[in-house]
Amino acid sequence: MIAVIQPEELIAIQDPGLVLIDVSNGKDASGNYLRKHLQGALFADLNTQLASLGHTASEGGRHPLPSPAKFSRTLGSLGITPGSHVVLYDDKGGSNAAARFWWMLRAAGHTRVQVLDGGLQEAEKTGIPVQSGTAPVPQQTVYSVTEWLWPVAGTEAVEAASQNEEACIIDVRDRDRYLGITEPLDPVAGHIPSAINMPFRDNLQPHGRFKPPEELKALYRPVFAHYHPSDIIVHCGSGVTACHTLLAMDYAGLPLPKLYPGSWSAWCHSGKPVV
Repeated sequence: MIAVIQPEELIAIQDPGLVLIDVSNGKDASGNYLRKHLQGALFADLNTQLASLGHTASEGGRHPLPSPAKFSRTLGSLGITPGSHVVLYDDKGGSNAAARFWWMLRAAGHTRVQVLDGGLQEAEKTGIPVQSGTAPVPQQTVYSVTEWLWPVAGTEAVEAASQNEEACIIDVRDRDRYLGITEPLDPVAGHIPSAINMPFRDNLQPHGRFKPPEELKALYRPVFAHYHPSDIIVHCGSGVTACHTLLAMDYAGLPLPKLYPGSWSAWCHSGKPVV
């Protein structure tokens, strides 16, 4: 299944197994959902359902991956079954928590999942109806997730990669954060030694939708020409936005590199070198 779905395609879906989920996050995300969301969409919370907060930042960063068991409970609470067609969106064009949820579902072995291109804003422009208030409580299901099937890298593996000329670390944060000019979220500014900067915003067109797959493939082709996918690690600030670049790569038909879930928020607390 293609990783990205257009709003125009979503309108045409007549599938009783469709599960539409709003994964918008940020300040008062649940309140924003109650005020406005796509008709029929359920709400998934980044902090409580798609991460396990409470660890020290050096152990897992600001948004550590939850255990597979916890993710199983989240999927069950949303009424998702192994056969569900899941469409995810957020209010940041799919560049944030929707991409994280997509990565987690795919890493759990679920194939029928897509991110809505352009998110809430483009959906509204296309004429997809919105509503306020709560959505119907879904029927609880059982969905067993036992492990993450897609590759991840821990801080020690990232440090080894930073010292290996045959490995590549991609930092998808904005250029000023990579250069250490500004750091709005973490206590230390800068980047991991040897990491290259490929901002996730380069995946997008001016109006917020993804660039066509061929353009995305051309964007990342030089990296894949020089490095094996297993030697490429993608990270961001806390392991959320990095998934947007992994989504873009998958949309372009490219193999998937490793995700560094702890990302900069784990690295900068670890005592490892900073550039």
